Amino acid sequence: MPIRIPNDLPAKAILESENIFVMDENRAYSQDIRPLKIALINLMPTKINTETQLSRLLGNTPLQVELDLIQMTSHVSKNISSDHMLSFYQTFDSIKSNYYDGMIITGAPVEHLPFEEVTYWDELCEIMEWSKKHVHSTFHICWGAQAGLYYHYNINKIPLDKKLFGIYHHKVVYKHPILLRGFDEIFSAPHSRHTTISVESINNCNELEILAYSDEAGIYAISSDKGKQIFITGHCEYDRDTLKQEYLRDFNKGLDIEIPKNYFPNDDPNKEPIVSWRSHANLLFSNWLNYFVYQTTPFNLQEIEKDF
Repeated sequence: MPIRIPNDLPAKAILESENIFVMDENRAYSQDIRPLKIALINLMPTKINTETQLSRLLGNTPLQVELDLIQMTSHVSKNISSDHMLSFYQTFDSIKSNYYDGMIITGAPVEHLPFEEVTYWDELCEIMEWSKKHVHSTFHICWGAQAGLYYHYNINKIPLDKKLFGIYHHKVVYKHPILLRGFDEIFSAPHSRHTTISVESINNCNELEILAYSDEAGIYAISSDKGKQIFITGHCEYDRDTLKQEYLRDFNKGLDIEIPKNYFPNDDPNKEPIVSWRSHANLLFSNWLNYFVYQTTPFNLQEIEKDF
């Protein structure tokens, strides 16, 4: 089934070239079916890349998904045109009376700051509080996961000695986790971050369970009871060249950046990276949409408030 995205969104042409079923707004209105309504809080600087990556994963299921793109009004994006933001993004004020089956909060390049010093922190806190009564399940990614853990459970991030950067092996550590159903016992995923979350802090919170862990990268997947809150510390949505682009950006700036681990063949940046995480990325999003959104969300979305 298709993902429904705004007419003329740049991601549409890319996804169609990959044979992913994309339905524009005009065709969607002619179908007598309720799509899953997903809000995307896109905090990444490379907005079009992130829109495309997440739309690709959301569109690879048997479910029809309607995607609303949400921007922070308290922050002006520097790496994307204002025309793009005005054409495709809504503000929180314009959607806060809505209800959503699911919401995604992306990562953001603000790890060096305490949460309270992030320019849009207050606005993001308002959204996360609002989501308790207006969103059935929220999927947090990388810094978004750290922000969600801090806001909902008062679990703070911990600085790393050096950037965690590359492709790392993980293992499923929770017995029969529905979110990771079908995963191999060992799977790969990209990471790109300067901070982490301690195992002890999660284990001390009775509302949270660690689902997957890496000896090198630490915790990968965390879930609250019944999957109201999902936290993924890596970037399984990344394309083949995303880490390469990050590496070259910092290398060309003369910054102290190491070659991404387990990424380039023989650690040679001139060689094309091999994608080893795509199947698990698709399965992760498929499981989230199926088991934690579609299977349990009320048909009348306003009933979400009754579960709060």
